[in-house]
Amino acid sequence: MFKSAEYELLRESVGLVDRSGRGKLRLVGTEAAEFLQGQVTNDVEALEPGTGCYAALLNHKGKVRTDMRVLRGAEWIWADTEPDMQAVVESTVRTYGIGRDVRAEDVTGSHAILSLLGPAAPSRLDVEPPAEEHAFVEGEHGLYVATLLGVDVICAAAEVDAVRLALGVEQVSDEAVECLRIESGRPRFGFDFNTDTIPEEADLNERAVSFTKGCYVGQETVARLHYKGKPNRHLRGLRLSEPAPPGAELHLDGRVVGTVGSVSESPLHGPIALAIVRREAEPGDELRVADSGTTATVVELPFTT
Repeated sequence: MFKSAEYELLRESVGLVDRSGRGKLRLVGTEAAEFLQGQVTNDVEALEPGTGCYAALLNHKGKVRTDMRVLRGAEWIWADTEPDMQAVVESTVRTYGIGRDVRAEDVTGSHAILSLLGPAAPSRLDVEPPAEEHAFVEGEHGLYVATLLGVDVICAAAEVDAVRLALGVEQVSDEAVECLRIESGRPRFGFDFNTDTIPEEADLNERAVSFTKGCYVGQETVARLHYKGKPNRHLRGLRLSEPAPPGAELHLDGRVVGTVGSVSESPLHGPIALAIVRREAEPGDELRVADSGTTATVVELPFTT
């Protein structure tokens, strides 16, 4: 359990967490944007330099292979992923980019990501990025990228200690940061959804999917479900009677309707979790966590008091 002081710091001021473990790629070449446009769910070609988006890479059945943040520079495209998942994107470029002017450079080891989280995050920088999520500017310490809860500083790995010192922001635990993510209702690949998930089931459509761009891998399934179907599963919040282990089955009237995803003990909300559950598990329903006496009340996201 993280310290309540960390939570208060993130809520009222600013804290720092090192996310340098994320996978990082730099795509270059005159056809980089066009190539990525045909592979991922969001509209990369519509991005102006200095902007970005969240996107997913799907298989032909419309299920998520990995997700990523995409940033567009004047002569490059940056993509960062969950740890080790940059290999999926890199393999896609290597396999399907044959004969095209696009190549992917793995910069995971050469670049670091320091996340500043909290309302005071922009004030700690020499220049503030635009408020729009994923927009970025270049500053004294590297790229400053606007995030949902603050600003990410992308800098050279060799300079990360000096940058951390210059920023002068107190470091907080991953657990405290995860609590805020869960409260905000943002699912995380590998924790709350996986390679068996269609974007709409994880509530990714609004953030990650363009329905006006051209074709991309998996588009048919995503579009059909959006326009004509009804997903069998939805991302929901859970208010737990006590903490539950991730992966535990959730039961409704004796039927398994999902599994527990990310879990946290929020100082504001108590034990909470994210979960993708079957549509019959509606907000207000009480689920039972398997092999325990713990109950889970289904709620809409984000969590509110």
